[in-house]
Amino acid sequence: MGFFRYVFATVVGIILFLMLLFIIFGVMGLVSARQSSVKIDANSVLKLSFNAAISDRTKAPQFNPGTFQMDTNMGLNDIVDNIRKAKNDDKIKGIYLDLSGMPQSMATMEVLRRELLDFKADGKFIIGYGEVITQKAYYIASLADELYLNPEGAMELKGLGAKLAFFKNALDKMDVKADPIWVGDFKSATEPFRLDKMSDANREQNRELISDFQQHYIQTIAENRNMDQRAVYDIIDNLKVRDGATAKEFGMVDDLLYIDQVLDILKERLGLDEDEKIPFVKLGKYDKVKDKNKKKGDKKNRIAVIYAEGSIVGGEGDENSIGSDTYAKEMRDARTDKKTRAIVLRVDSGGGSALASEVMWREMSLAKEAGIPVIVSMGDVAASGGYYIAAMADTIVAEANTVTGSIGVFGLLFDASQFYSDRVGITFDTIKTTRFSDFPTSFWLTDPLTDEQRGIIQEGVDKIYDTFLSRVADGRSMSKDAVHKVAQGRVWTGRQAKENGLVDVLGGLDTAIEIAANKAGLEEGDYRLRNYPKQEDPFEKFLKGLSGQASSEELIKKHLGTHYQHFKMLQDLKQMQGYQARLPYVLEVR
Repeated sequence: MGFFRYVFATVVGIILFLMLLFIIFGVMGLVSARQSSVKIDANSVLKLSFNAAISDRTKAPQFNPGTFQMDTNMGLNDIVDNIRKAKNDDKIKGIYLDLSGMPQSMATMEVLRRELLDFKADGKFIIGYGEVITQKAYYIASLADELYLNPEGAMELKGLGAKLAFFKNALDKMDVKADPIWVGDFKSATEPFRLDKMSDANREQNRELISDFQQHYIQTIAENRNMDQRAVYDIIDNLKVRDGATAKEFGMVDDLLYIDQVLDILKERLGLDEDEKIPFVKLGKYDKVKDKNKKKGDKKNRIAVIYAEGSIVGGEGDENSIGSDTYAKEMRDARTDKKTRAIVLRVDSGGGSALASEVMWREMSLAKEAGIPVIVSMGDVAASGGYYIAAMADTIVAEANTVTGSIGVFGLLFDASQFYSDRVGITFDTIKTTRFSDFPTSFWLTDPLTDEQRGIIQEGVDKIYDTFLSRVADGRSMSKDAVHKVAQGRVWTGRQAKENGLVDVLGGLDTAIEIAANKAGLEEGDYRLRNYPKQEDPFEKFLKGLSGQASSEELIKKHLGTHYQHFKMLQDLKQMQGYQARLPYVLEVR
């Protein structure tokens, strides 16, 4: 009996091993297939659909055991490269914009808009179609040569706004009291936990921020549709576009058509017969097409592009955060590489740990001291700690609708003493060897803060704020008083930040790279780009997935949709160790 049990276990083990090998080789094959080149038919149309959030940089593909495929969320860097490749590709005749969704932030859409305008500058067409076109989608859609809406579809043009979530009442129900300590009249990061609505100062800064976004939005729509700005404002302010008929009446779309009619128009443009199929090419497939026009550049000269995306935390971090240890090493590797001629730091972060920000600032400062040009390119957000690590750059480049500033510091503690005693019946007793043996080391308090403890924490917050001001003053060649006037935790758009001296140039990552090359004395073709940090190998990610180490962040994001920001806000609380230089909250403009 034992013999048969042993044989059965051996056979099962062999089968499982072979299945694992099959999966592993399948993953390796899929990775290899992704890297191989594909052929594109003549007279093709690139089909673009931006219905998922776009990160600054394409992340390493991850194996999906459910579909047995490598899932890749293409980043802004590769999307831009592919649009440029399509512009110079004779086989690509135009772009079809599928406007079914557009959950992108304002700065990301600005980059996409700029690239699409450049695509059609040489005569190639862009046709857009949607059944429902949201305000965000319209920011891109309005640049199409021809824009169509389903006859029974809808268009949203109501004006930009933002809604913030407040958790104070929920904390009250749990007998938990937020005990924040901050500096700066506009540093409102703690408001969601101590108030049930915006303070007057917070309302003021957000109103001005959204108003600047709105002004830029109207200006852009007017340019795209060749309309007067006042007319566009009147249409939006009075909600004149309410359905397809009014969208056409006021010139916001070219016609109301069904998808089959739009496809007929595309066929006519391409010179196809009625029964012929349109050779659509999706972005994922086109990514595998070799760009024959792309120059490699001299490998002896490198411009290091360091992508810093996510919350700033101490330690190693992960692919969704900026770990100070990891990024300090990447920066050190970049500046000590003898081939590095310049560094471009691409920041898309609302900040985080003040100490981790200081660690990263130090490494960038050392690169600057070594005579290496350091340029910062700001993405959707480069605020608080995100601005801290950018402040010392030779040049700071931001989009007009980047969210930046928020130069301020806070500490956030939660008094859970009543929760423990009244809700769950737990009490605490302390033995102290000194007066401060029970000084809090966690944001979750089992005893209320004493006045003396609060005073010490406030002193620490003030000290870090003063250091923050000094870092900005040194980097921007401003006095601390001048910085303080535009600091105090206040957030600005990129356009406003340029006016008050926190930003030098409006533009994107390409602008920053061009500036870096010029400062290094390099011409186009004289250098290559090297991206940091090095991305995790897909096979390693696959093994981590098997061992349960893979992050569930993307899965949660996918299922929660627009509610993800509230979940993320609470998740970030766990990372708030020590003093924080962090954006007040997740501000989603709608």
